[in-house]
Amino acid sequence: MTATISSTMPTSGAGQSGRRRVDREELSSRLLGSAAKKSYDPVVDIDWTAPIPDDLYGLSPEWSSLYATPLWDSLSEEQRITLTIHEYCSISGVGIWFECLLMQLMLRDVYGDDPAQPHVQWVLTEIADECRHSVMFARTAETFGAPSYQPPASILRLGKAFAAKGAGPAAYAAFLVAEEILDIFQRDLMKDERVQPLTRATSQIHVVEEARHMRFAREEIARRTPGLSTWQLRKHRTVVAAVAAIVADNLVQPEVYAAVGLDPQEAKATARANEHYAGKLRHASTGLVAFLRDVGLVGGPSELLWKRAKLV
Repeated sequence: MTATISSTMPTSGAGQSGRRRVDREELSSRLLGSAAKKSYDPVVDIDWTAPIPDDLYGLSPEWSSLYATPLWDSLSEEQRITLTIHEYCSISGVGIWFECLLMQLMLRDVYGDDPAQPHVQWVLTEIADECRHSVMFARTAETFGAPSYQPPASILRLGKAFAAKGAGPAAYAAFLVAEEILDIFQRDLMKDERVQPLTRATSQIHVVEEARHMRFAREEIARRTPGLSTWQLRKHRTVVAAVAAIVADNLVQPEVYAAVGLDPQEAKATARANEHYAGKLRHASTGLVAFLRDVGLVGGPSELLWKRAKLV
């Protein structure tokens, strides 16, 4: 794969909630400048014709939803490689779904604003990034020979309703839930030489560009949350917690397991009970949860949803 990343890679937004809040337009101008200097076009920056090695995983085996379970132990090495390729394609498919929701929410958020303002131009730039990312993930599954995995119809309907009605801090926090978990996950993959070059290349591109997206989302949350009433805060907490639970449960679709001859429902139940996998998701959520707790969007009765999803 031809994608190469500078050694001065942006770090995740984790742990930035206590920093001085910056002016929205000032931040947007900086992000626009950063995007102008370092952005990618996956169609040309990735060699889609490169061969797919037979002996490399689709994702780090420790990130497999079945790793450290009897089902994982029962698989041959070839089956483990196939499983991890399909798991990566499933996670990427969920990424496409969520990016489509994100783009709708952001367009609604700036609709009617002055397009000369840097924050509107940044939102349009971010949407352009997300369009390229969605195409990149779709081509990844196609190149690996995997199906275009998507959440079930019931979740797609919920997503459509959220895209139509979601707004304010909860909308931007929903972006973070998906993007920050994937950020930690992909930072592991892009450094792992046991992993397919295509996985590493797509992960690198996504990490670099999403660092800017996450920074903007964090600032929007910090700017908007203090204006919520007590009732509104409870509502936003519940929405964010529900999104977190849905995202965590839908990263790996049950159909993935059929690719290696496992019963989808049995394997899904095993994955849900897998404490190793839950620990990986909790670790990936640490910075996200700390930030959202600091601004008030994690707490109260809705925290039970975070615990049920094993993200805290």
